[in-house]
Amino acid sequence: MIHLESVYHRMGQNWSYAYDETAIHIRLRTKRDDVSQVDLICGDKYGWDRTHSVYSMERLSSDNLFDYWQAAVQPPHRRLAYYFALHNEGNTIYFLEKGFLEQPPEVIYEGLFDFPILSPEDVHRPPAWVKDAVFYQIFPERFANGDPSNDPEGVLEWGGTPSPTNFFGGDLQGVLEHLDYLCTLGINAIYFNPLFTATTNHKYDTADYLRIDPHFGTNELLKELVDACHAKGIRVLLDGVFNHCGHTFPPFMDVLENGRASRYADWFHVKEWPPGVNGGIPTYDTFAFEPIMPKFNTANPEVKAYLLKVGRYWIEEIGVDGWRLDVANEVSHQFWRDFRTMVKQINPDAYLVGEIMHDSLPWLLGDQFDAVMNYQLTNMLLNFFARGQTDAGQFSRSVGALLANYPQQITEASFNLMDSHDTVRFLTHCGGDTRRLKLAFLFLMTFQGTPCIYYGDEIGMDGEYDPHNRKCMEWDPMKQNQDLLEYYRWAIQLRKSNSAFRSSAIKFMEHPEHPALLVYERRDEHHRFLVIMNNSEFPMDAQVSALKSESVWINQELQQPADIGERGELHLPAYGYVILREA
Repeated sequence: MIHLESVYHRMGQNWSYAYDETAIHIRLRTKRDDVSQVDLICGDKYGWDRTHSVYSMERLSSDNLFDYWQAAVQPPHRRLAYYFALHNEGNTIYFLEKGFLEQPPEVIYEGLFDFPILSPEDVHRPPAWVKDAVFYQIFPERFANGDPSNDPEGVLEWGGTPSPTNFFGGDLQGVLEHLDYLCTLGINAIYFNPLFTATTNHKYDTADYLRIDPHFGTNELLKELVDACHAKGIRVLLDGVFNHCGHTFPPFMDVLENGRASRYADWFHVKEWPPGVNGGIPTYDTFAFEPIMPKFNTANPEVKAYLLKVGRYWIEEIGVDGWRLDVANEVSHQFWRDFRTMVKQINPDAYLVGEIMHDSLPWLLGDQFDAVMNYQLTNMLLNFFARGQTDAGQFSRSVGALLANYPQQITEASFNLMDSHDTVRFLTHCGGDTRRLKLAFLFLMTFQGTPCIYYGDEIGMDGEYDPHNRKCMEWDPMKQNQDLLEYYRWAIQLRKSNSAFRSSAIKFMEHPEHPALLVYERRDEHHRFLVIMNNSEFPMDAQVSALKSESVWINQELQQPADIGERGELHLPAYGYVILREA
């Protein structure tokens, strides 16, 4: 019996969408292990008899409760009417928009699901370059001090203990002087935390959106840096703080001085006049409850025009390649629609990434962001690799649910990270065990989406939550973990030299008898790989089901035939891994 209460589909969002100008993806949900085969019966609603076809749907992914099926269809006339046939143990149920039938529908033009038209202007197209990008996040104040002449007053010696208020003199010149290091690492994109004039070391309290903070350099120096990056094939993403400004932003200072009479009174959300702090709570809307970060009223036409001008300036005049958008879920959808329209008119290849830590589908329907910071994946990596709170099956199923939650072009462009300036360092979560860090990083490098490395992770930097996760970058090779650095370089090159690891085809293979054994297949039209990991402190001898075939496997790291037993036996040391390529 097929459990009909678990069957779900609707037209639109992640269930029925245009993948590109010719292909439509159709998805269906069924109860896990409840249906053995799903057929998609589809055709043109105006000429069903001569256009309809049957597609066998593939199992896209699974989670704890459900299987998710997908078919890609290229309708010749851009229209698609369709229904599903669900099969299991000789039983077949037909699923239409109007409900379930035990026989195929007799009246085709009534009750089918309908994708009315594939309009090219409605296709969500994240920039193509993003699939091939490996990002490196730089917290500017702590990366490198290249120009001591612009140091803040009271600057401390490089490498001292960070605090929420101290400064060490990191600047743009320091980044310029270390571009060769970044190129050797293998990255080809940089995400900068805020660069604009502000009072704090983190610069999320912007005072002037059109000027680089003088302790970092000048607008001209950023232009020089962006040009130098582009010459080396590196894209540049800036941090846009458009939810709120800083308390030294001139319009807010005018509000503090002139109260209701200020011409900027409606630029902010003031609930009680005069604006102030009452019992630790500001009488105006802020980021969190931070008095120094008043929230913008983006419904005000002047505010919107100003922030759109800011977004335009740095792309048009300085040539940056996109924006990471701070506190993006607390800004109106309409503002982001207008922001996207403006940015894409200037540079259709600009990459727009929202900072959202939860389910983000409402922002990822093609009218706002290309991607969000994938903190959902971050938490899955932490729970499996760093904390050991989940087993391999739970991890693979949580990833499967994530893949089913978004259209495929979204997951292909997702901004995937292990940690950031807002989190505890991943190595700290691992208790300092670089073996666990290596496994998590290998997964990141062999998984679809756009990986991002937080500065210093590659040399073994650790740190609890802010400010300790924002230490000065360690530039002394004797104090760097050189083994880890070489591993990062190898894993990045592995990703860049094998397109299968940047594709969207992934298949997890669970082995319940080995809860710590993670096995998944990555493939494209060129190659098929198996990635096998032992996320355990104990060595493991395991029979891997996928290795029982007659295929010949090459150890990708050693570039020699893999040592596999006749029944697919494989030995993995503690926290060991192997990457196999089908010959």
